[in-house]
Amino acid sequence: MNIQKLTSLAQVAKTRSIISLFDHQDRAKNFSLSLPNLYLDYSKQNINDVELEQLIDLAQKVDLSANIARQFQGDMINNTEERSVLHTVLRAPKEIKQEVLGAALAGEVEAAEQQMKKIVSDVQEGVLTGCTGKHFTDVLAIGIGGSYYGVKVSLSSLEHYRDPALAVHVIANVDGGALEEKLKKLNYETTLVVVISKTFTTQETMLNAKAVKQWMLSCVEEADLKLNNLSSVIEQQWFAVSSNIEATKSFGISIKNILPMWDWVGGRFSIWSAVGLPLALAIGNDNFSKLKQGAYEMDIHFKSADFKDNMPVIMALLGIWNRNALEYPTLAILPYAHSLRALPGYLQQTDMESNGKSVSKSGEKLPWLTAPVVFGQEGTNGQHAFMQLMHQSDDIIPTDFIVALKGRSQYTENHKVLVANCFAQSEALMQGKTIEQVKTELLASGCTSKEVKRLAPHKTMKGNTPSNTLVMETLTPEAMGSLLALYEHKIFVQGVMWQVNSFDQWGVELGKQLGSKVLSVMNGGEDDMLSASSKSLIERFRNS
Repeated sequence: MNIQKLTSLAQVAKTRSIISLFDHQDRAKNFSLSLPNLYLDYSKQNINDVELEQLIDLAQKVDLSANIARQFQGDMINNTEERSVLHTVLRAPKEIKQEVLGAALAGEVEAAEQQMKKIVSDVQEGVLTGCTGKHFTDVLAIGIGGSYYGVKVSLSSLEHYRDPALAVHVIANVDGGALEEKLKKLNYETTLVVVISKTFTTQETMLNAKAVKQWMLSCVEEADLKLNNLSSVIEQQWFAVSSNIEATKSFGISIKNILPMWDWVGGRFSIWSAVGLPLALAIGNDNFSKLKQGAYEMDIHFKSADFKDNMPVIMALLGIWNRNALEYPTLAILPYAHSLRALPGYLQQTDMESNGKSVSKSGEKLPWLTAPVVFGQEGTNGQHAFMQLMHQSDDIIPTDFIVALKGRSQYTENHKVLVANCFAQSEALMQGKTIEQVKTELLASGCTSKEVKRLAPHKTMKGNTPSNTLVMETLTPEAMGSLLALYEHKIFVQGVMWQVNSFDQWGVELGKQLGSKVLSVMNGGEDDMLSASSKSLIERFRNS
């Protein structure tokens, strides 16, 4: 990537106002894209036609089209782990699965999908029940990272499609308080448990799984149920999504209740696989299929559209422009929808775990920065929190606003105000308010000259903050699928442009390794590699 060319182009952009770009005819029309499930307005970005063309030219020079094709056809683009990246094939039609995976593996994927559908329908119809014959009322999904975030964000976003007779809960936090909070809501007789772990060795997941297992067995023992054996409740009520069959069976989960995971599906892109079982149980097979269909439609658009009309490509290039040319280090995700409240956390993981790297795929130190710091909150809450900083600090924070034109609640006036706030905030971040405007307003309101002089500096807003606005007609499963796939592809394009491997996460592994060492020392072991600070903290814990 020619970072010098980008920074040279940005010199003019850094000194101009975004609002001045609207002097050109049809700015809003020309800087927007419309797809069946999503509309993107990027006219409030600090970029013009020439600069966007230069970015598209850079994408062509890194052979982005070929890289897109390599991903979809199953080439080993995750070079450090020597894996393909094929989560997209899980939402593709049967013929594409066979073409990309081959007949045998495509058959395995199809079998897993049918197994998953049968579990969902059997639970809904009461064919699958708890150990005492009662219908399931709750599902507890245990996972962490990618085995958690995709399920969590989809559960909340599609809450209006959830089966009211089946509550689905997710647990990732290893904090015992979080687990206690979940278990208080559950009845052991009517709780179906899904453990999601590719290796079935993930520390946090297995610690929680063992604790839930002990809770359930203790409840059975206390109730003095006449079961053939105590562990039959685990065989009947527990399911696993894992590639480690032996460890799963040793845990006590029946082989017929184990669904596969494949090494060509990364955790943070795994909601389309059997990892999505808790979601499918919540929203049903038809709605889960619609979620995948919405994602597939975005896949087709991403593969076929010219870069200038390609929504993931445009969003990716705008992100690179903001990060590397205009040198803005952060990205705010502001969904104006309570049901999308988990989206900022999901994108924190998906974006920063994918592209938070400083070496290229070939292991060389990169001369440019990569992933931005992603944060956010649902609107309008953020307006009364961190958006003060966005308006009046010297930091410029590019923002993605996300909103549905039609709400799902009966409170239509509330929704109108919500949408109005979304549109107003993007306008306010762009326009700002000069000291001259403030003075005029204060004088018009009856303030004295002395009051104007005192108050005016405190009421100015810097403006010139770039933003995208992503609009859905309604938040449906199809729209949610398209939204998730849009961000997946945006992140992939940025990884190609930055020349990083977006599909490994060695930094996560270091934390796991050191966590095991610290735990060993807490239990009385020795480790000379730990700093004096950590040893002191451990000693304080042991003496507490």
